[in-house]
Amino acid sequence: MNTKVLVLLGLAAVAVADSRPSYSYGAPQESSESVEYSSESTEAKYDFNWVVKDDSSENDFGHQESRDDDDTQGSYYVHLPDGRLQKVTYYVDGDSGYVAEVSYEGEAHYPESSESREYSAPPRYASSESEESYEAPVYRPPTRHYFAPDSNESK
Repeated sequence: MNTKVLVLLGLAAVAVADSRPSYSYGAPQESSESVEYSSESTEAKYDFNWVVKDDSSENDFGHQESRDDDDTQGSYYVHLPDGRLQKVTYYVDGDSGYVAEVSYEGEAHYPESSESREYSAPPRYASSESEESYEAPVYRPPTRHYFAPDSNESK
């Protein structure tokens, strides 16, 4: 009895597996119809503009661009850590490619470092055999401090 049930289940499984659709890649079929594209369907035309201004993270930057077929132009800006506003205005020229003009507004401000005012001389070591001494080299990594620009200066 068990053998008959297993044989019937096996035949049912083969029948179900044979009727399932098979998916395979084949070469594209050529059509006898010719397709023509109009110039309107290949033109690129768009406008976009976005801005990020988050006071909690002090991020302030944005980008805008417009395109009409081959005529593309736009600009983007970012407030730099040194307090300046960097603006990039660009256009795309068919012969010259991407042409950009970079400008800056404001003055760079760098805070005074407390480490630079509290400099201590490195230790000096003397040899027991001579009176000469030498200065031990001390590595001090550069200090960089970045602060968000003052919102009143950038306007």
